[in-house]
Amino acid sequence: MEYETKNRGALFKNADKTKPTDRDYGGTIDVDGTAYWISGWIKTSKKGTSFLSLSIKVKDGETKAKSSFNDPLPMW
Repeated sequence: MEYETKNRGALFKNADKTKPTDRDYGGTIDVDGTAYWISGWIKTSKKGTSFLSLSIKVKDGETKAKSSFNDPLPMW
């Protein structure tokens, strides 16, 4: 079955977690044709609310160049 993968991804529960600092979820995501590893950790805020903290890394290990977009934010 074929389906569109651009700008989509998936996270799966980490069944191999051995340390509290290991990611809780892992997977891949595509952003505009670039593949990334995505990791997620279940955390609790200071107010006691659970949330998912995320991190992404380019799959081939290269880092993308910083954007040269320097326009100031609009003032409302």
